[in-house]
Amino acid sequence: MTDATMTEAALEDTFADVEIRSSELAFDGMVWGVRRDVFAYNGEDITREYLDHTGAVAVFAIDDDDRVLLIKQYRHPVGMREWEIPAGLLDVVDEDPLVAAKRELAEEADIQATDWAVLSEFYTSPGGSDEAIRIYLARGISSAHEVFDRTHEEADMELRWVPLDDLVDAVLARKLQNPSLVIATLAASVGRQRDWRTLAPADIPWPRHPKLRSS
Repeated sequence: MTDATMTEAALEDTFADVEIRSSELAFDGMVWGVRRDVFAYNGEDITREYLDHTGAVAVFAIDDDDRVLLIKQYRHPVGMREWEIPAGLLDVVDEDPLVAAKRELAEEADIQATDWAVLSEFYTSPGGSDEAIRIYLARGISSAHEVFDRTHEEADMELRWVPLDDLVDAVLARKLQNPSLVIATLAASVGRQRDWRTLAPADIPWPRHPKLRSS
């Protein structure tokens, strides 16, 4: 293509200035709800319903031998016991995402880390949900001081340390489906090849999270 706007424009998602005419919680569930918005776009009012989500954090914990901490957990909507990385909702009021990530790593795996960085961020389903997930890379791994009791789907979680290269092979073979795990694995593989220059400081703002844009 020869169009200068196609060749020179930055390859980056951009914020849209859209007027919200009205917004209401159409369904209030146990963990999240369904929101109904009416907004002005391209000269007309459009109504859309979407999952109103708190957002979440996930942790790609890797040890000195390039092994990654995985957990296997039952996920009822898909009827699968998935291999995942530790993760959790941002459902504590005003909790910093990095603090939440450290808490989730301890609560789900009895693990702590000294070295934290942002590995990746993504929207899980931007056409139908405002859920945003930030994935942290955690290194300097050791056992947490406290061992947590786990209930419900977490009560029978299986933990395993897997070499990063084996994890990449499993993702490319479509054996693993969890999006946080897939994205983190590929981002970490490329990041390692680039001497981890792809990482960002753990405490950087998160303006692309719809609920944190004003913070």
